[in-house]
Amino acid sequence: MSHTSTYGPDTATVSSLPSADAPPRHRWWILAVIGVAQLMVVLDSTIVNIALPAAQKDLGFSDGDRQWVVTAYALAFGSLLLLGGRIADLFGRKATFLVGLVGFAGASALGGAAGSFEMLITARAIQGLFGALLAPAALSLLTTTFTDPKERAKAFGVFGAIAGAGGAVGLLLGGVLTEHLDWRWTLYVNLAFAAVAFIGGTVLLRRTTRDTTATLDIPGAVLVGGGLFCLVYGFANAESHDWTSPQTWGWLAAGPVLLAAFTVWQTKSSHPLLPLRVLLDRNRGASFISMLISGAGMFGVFLFLTYYLQQILGYTPIETGLAFLPMVAGLMITSTLATNVLIPRIGPKAVVPLGMGLAAAGMAWMTALDLGSSYVADILPTLIVTGLGLGLVIAPAMSLAVSGVDPEHSGVASAAVNAMQQVGGSIGTALLNTLATSAATDYLVGKNPRDPAVQAHAALKAYSTAYWWSAAFFAVGLMVSVALYRRGVPEQDPDAAPVVHM
Repeated sequence: MSHTSTYGPDTATVSSLPSADAPPRHRWWILAVIGVAQLMVVLDSTIVNIALPAAQKDLGFSDGDRQWVVTAYALAFGSLLLLGGRIADLFGRKATFLVGLVGFAGASALGGAAGSFEMLITARAIQGLFGALLAPAALSLLTTTFTDPKERAKAFGVFGAIAGAGGAVGLLLGGVLTEHLDWRWTLYVNLAFAAVAFIGGTVLLRRTTRDTTATLDIPGAVLVGGGLFCLVYGFANAESHDWTSPQTWGWLAAGPVLLAAFTVWQTKSSHPLLPLRVLLDRNRGASFISMLISGAGMFGVFLFLTYYLQQILGYTPIETGLAFLPMVAGLMITSTLATNVLIPRIGPKAVVPLGMGLAAAGMAWMTALDLGSSYVADILPTLIVTGLGLGLVIAPAMSLAVSGVDPEHSGVASAAVNAMQQVGGSIGTALLNTLATSAATDYLVGKNPRDPAVQAHAALKAYSTAYWWSAAFFAVGLMVSVALYRRGVPEQDPDAAPVVHM
């Protein structure tokens, strides 16, 4: 599941400016409108996962290709998020918000009507593109609508609760729609969300002043987007080609080159997408890396555990969605505990590594799942342990990513840490799917691939491989977070932008 925190680069700049006008009379209705839009974006990271086995059976795509249904959305969303915030600055937040809603709804309709794998992937990528427009505009509108500090705190609390519940809503809604209607309705349902938000936004939102000084960093967007795509595509190609094939290592080599060029360009651009000084603080850099690693491990487990529950144990889509809820509950409990109790008292250097260790243990525990595993005795404990660990990682990393940032850069930092999670998920899903598919192929050598028992054990081998590698990701995260986070309680900056935990 995806837990995202989405801030446009413009958020902090707007929040630091005094409002010349009185706050809108219908501002709490505006919060509802923005909340509906954000719920749509967040739940789309999980709602399709539950429907993926049904979609694969209907459209007939391979196990090697299935990861692109998840990756296309996350990659487009993560790599274009910073640019989306700049577009909201340049063309106005209300207009960007409404265009994002229309585009997201159109892409959802296209995906729901998809008659081929290629059409579905295209639609998911377009969803991510318009989501990258919609999310930063929504946060900026929320900041400019609530100018009173007390009201703003309440508004962000409500917004955070909506966003935090989005992943669980997506799991349950995806199960209900897939089981009682069709997997295509997991995409069609976005039209209802978008219609409500669009009508409310058109009526209630005020036109915002454009920032005429804002400039789009097109070269930066092309370089970072291209570099991330090359990395993900290279990992995905390793399954269909080979690690020694130019189709694999060529793309994997091009990715770091483009990202290095992006880094150099950011030092020269007058309006960089990501000012490099934002990354220099140790706690902030550690938080970015922690989100990248946790995204890689977390996104992958949802994909493979979904297939395990439905194809090995015969769970219905609804039962699959319900099965994940204890993990979500554990994540929300430790997120709250970490943010309100642990970090203010002992700091991140103990908390985040503990979370990484728990998540690694939970993933390693999952490798013991077999054809006869029961939910209560075998699956539930692994989900709870993993969820408790993820909560200790994600909430502190999200908070510390913007802690101490200059007001004009806090929005950029918030958008960047969200992008790190999405990009980590894209790379992790592609890599884990490649390794899992290769493990299944190796297992089938010398065996009858048409034997249902052989097929089931091959699938178990694939899932176990993915769980082991996810555990390895979190183990690396443990070592990195121990090395990078500072000792002690971090200083609190009252001017930092609010953070939404999702």
